[in-house]
Order: sequence, then C-alpha cells, then structure tokens
Amino acid sequence: MTQKELLYVEDAIGHEKNVGAIVADVISQLQDKNLQTFLKSELKKHQMIESKLMNLLESESK
Repeated sequence: MTQKELLYVEDAIGHEKNVGAIVADVISQLQDKNLQTFLKSELKKHQMIESKLMNLLESESK
C-alpha cells in the first residue's frame, strides 16, 4: 500500500471514531427508545468499519 493510501486509511479510521463518538453522545441524550435502538445499530456498523480498517493497517504492517 502506498503512503498516500495509508494516510487515507488513517483518515478514514479517524472519521469513523469521530462519528462513533458523536452517535454515542446523541444516544445518551435521547429519550425515544426507537431512535436509540436505531442509532445503536448504526453505531455498531461504524465500529465494524473502524475495526476492518484497523485490521487492514495491521495486515499492512506485517
């Protein structure tokens, strides 16, 4: 993977962490259980994407 591609992946990981933090904060402020449930599922999706990106970086470092 090129240096430019590595930087892109690192940026994407940062983005996913940011989105996750924002969504988690919003969930804690909501009272509507349906919205909380929906956002929790969305949060899991972003956490999975972040995990996949981290695995990609780890596989590149080997």
